[in-house]
Parts: sequence; structure tokens; C-alpha cells
Amino acid sequence: MAKKIALIAFALLLVVPAFAQTSTTAANPPAFGNWSLAAIGLGIAVGLAGLGQGKIAAAAAEGIARNPGAGGAVQTAMIIGLAFVESLVLFIWVLLFLYAK
Repeated sequence: MAKKIALIAFALLLVVPAFAQTSTTAANPPAFGNWSLAAIGLGIAVGLAGLGQGKIAAAAAEGIARNPGAGGAVQTAMIIGLAFVESLVLFIWVLLFLYAK
């Protein structure tokens, strides 16, 4: 366990300084409508998340239909999965406002 913690700490020490570097792209954003590109990316993320959520709900309904006794566990797993998918969409939405200028 201590080796895993040491490895993670070492990896973070290597990765975190890379985020402190400035790039020429960040200093000079493209001038061709960064907001429209971000909106297209958000639309793609929302559309694919909707498809994923539909598949999650369909699989949960099928699982409950096959084994009604496991309905509570399947429903709990479904809600957790839906929350993860929705959190990814919200993360993309936040990134839209952070990086689109």
C-alpha cells in the first residue's frame, strides 16, 4: 500500500508541473469563433450522453424484467451510472465556459 501511495505521489510530482507550462495556443487563442466550436462539442457530448443514458435505462429495465428480486440493486446501480454520465456532461459544460473565450 505504501508503494502505491509513493508511486502516485511521484507521478503527481511529474505531472503537476506540466500544467504550469504556458503554451502559445493559450496565449493566442484562435480567432475563428471559439464559442461556436465549443458549442458544437457540447452538443456532441450531450447527444452521446443521452444515447448512453438511454442504454443504461434500457439495460436496467431488462435486468429487472429478468430478475425482479434484484430490482433494488439494479435500480441503485442504474442511478449511480446515470449520475456519472450526467456529471461528465456537466464537466464538459464547465470546460466550455473555462476555455472558450
